[in-house]
Amino acid sequence: MAINELRSVSTFIKAAELGSLRKAAQALNISPQAASKALAQLEEHLDARLFHRTTRVMSLTDAGQHLLEDVQPALLGMQRALQSARTAKDEFAGPLRITGPRTTFQPILWRLVEEFCELYPNIQPDVLLDDRVGNWVEDRVDVGFRLGPSPHEGVIARKLFPLQMVICGAPAYFQRHGLPDSLAALASHRCSAFRHPGTGKVVPWHVSLGDQVVDQPVVPAICSNDEVFELQAVLAGKVLGQLAGVTAAPYIRSGQLVPILVDHMPDFASYFVYFGSRTSQPARARAFIDLAVERLSNNPEYVLSGKELLSAQRQVRGVAYKRKVASRGS
Repeated sequence: MAINELRSVSTFIKAAELGSLRKAAQALNISPQAASKALAQLEEHLDARLFHRTTRVMSLTDAGQHLLEDVQPALLGMQRALQSARTAKDEFAGPLRITGPRTTFQPILWRLVEEFCELYPNIQPDVLLDDRVGNWVEDRVDVGFRLGPSPHEGVIARKLFPLQMVICGAPAYFQRHGLPDSLAALASHRCSAFRHPGTGKVVPWHVSLGDQVVDQPVVPAICSNDEVFELQAVLAGKVLGQLAGVTAAPYIRSGQLVPILVDHMPDFASYFVYFGSRTSQPARARAFIDLAVERLSNNPEYVLSGKELLSAQRQVRGVAYKRKVASRGS
């Protein structure tokens, strides 16, 4: 229904209820002239007179009475539906559809959702994990997380923390195979590769050379489309891997993995939280976004500091020295 028709019907119903066009205008917060025009438009559109009018009194004609009986319940139902929608928007209850990348982000998102469910037990998260970039509208997404160099167009985004891509290996690997001291030396080492689940393509290693981020070719000794599988291969000392910092950080901090070639660690992508509107978000979506920003924005748990990388480099040199001493002894 066009907006002028909706206003005309609303004016007609209110005038019939109050018995006065002036009172109807006041109730609808419009001018008497606008109310008179709206009613005249409706009568012209229907080609029927809806009111008997005198200077003091107005009453419904037969056509007006029939119209009132037909449209009043429908308008009341629509008003109730609109009020229900406004109320639902402000409730901390109902479904909340969240999407994010399966790779690297799954453990982080689970911790966030777990805390959110404890805070708001009447909200039901519906989580879609997919490394492919889906259609925001078709998927009916309330809040999304994505990884990339910049926010996607058409949505509002908040940057959370940078993605570090760390070349690393287990101490056992370096004891057996030695330590690559340059990017070129990687050609003689066993390396892992990640096959993107969305595209099916092998993702090249990304490294920093000066001010540029370039692809570093490696011949994969092991290739997988599952990040956990690749991590296990690296932890077992079978291969070197380039892992996301959020994945590798706890193992680097515990000494199970050692980062190498950190001067070539690229800085080209970040994690973002996305949402469609600042003004018409449901309260449950706003609450989840606020929690995500509070817990994840520049969280040092997910980003290795320069001090941590420097400390790890000393560990690398220690591994290299032990191997050198061992080779001399043999």
